[in-house]
Amino acid sequence: MKERRPIPQAEADGLIEGRNAVTEALRAGTPIDKIFLARGETDATLGHIAAAARDKGIVVVECDRRKLDFMSRTHSHQGVIAQAAVREYASVDDILNAAREKGEPPLIVVCDELSDPHNLGAVIRTAECAGAHGVIIPKRRSAGLTAVVAKTSAGAVSHLPVARVPNLPALLKELKAEGVWVFGTAAGGDRLLYDADLKGPAAIVIGSEGDGMGRLVAENCDFLVRIPMKGKLNSLNASAAAAILLYEAVRQRMG
Repeated sequence: MKERRPIPQAEADGLIEGRNAVTEALRAGTPIDKIFLARGETDATLGHIAAAARDKGIVVVECDRRKLDFMSRTHSHQGVIAQAAVREYASVDDILNAAREKGEPPLIVVCDELSDPHNLGAVIRTAECAGAHGVIIPKRRSAGLTAVVAKTSAGAVSHLPVARVPNLPALLKELKAEGVWVFGTAAGGDRLLYDADLKGPAAIVIGSEGDGMGRLVAENCDFLVRIPMKGKLNSLNASAAAAILLYEAVRQRMG
């Protein structure tokens, strides 16, 4: 008997498989992070699923059927797999209101395309511990609120609002219009993080694991700050960089 290869845990958690199951999940309003559809399928049911998902603002990803076969636990996905979110996404207003209700200047973390769910979970955990008011991620090219992210966050996703937006440069302009200063992290930043004033309303932008911040995201930051690097390497893990910036903000706000 041929032994089945193990399904990666990161893909296996929170999956809804099959046309009826995904249709019912959409109808019931189940929080869904992404829907994966077999590329090239012309079945009307799959077309209705894609349309209903897009109407709800859910990301739809077309992929090779072999990827669906690899993701599937049931081995009867029928060309569609939904990845459920562990909770509803908040809005940016929810995050700003959370700061107002506490009488505190906003402290927000913006993640620019963190694709590793373990990194995103660690950032959310640190942000909650540091008293941040929320985390914002892009809809595409980013990990979402999956079961892996929830587990890595050690439950922080249950306490900290996480918003998802279609366009990060537009989001940064919106935050600046609300009086929030935007601090991007970059190896070539023009000032040390210790010279940045993080006591007021602040959004800290953390770049992706491989490429850092995108050009348009960086151009919409008010300041680009760098973390001093004393060793032979010139970069930190994204979640470690977030922790350093957040706790510098904590130190300044306690002073």
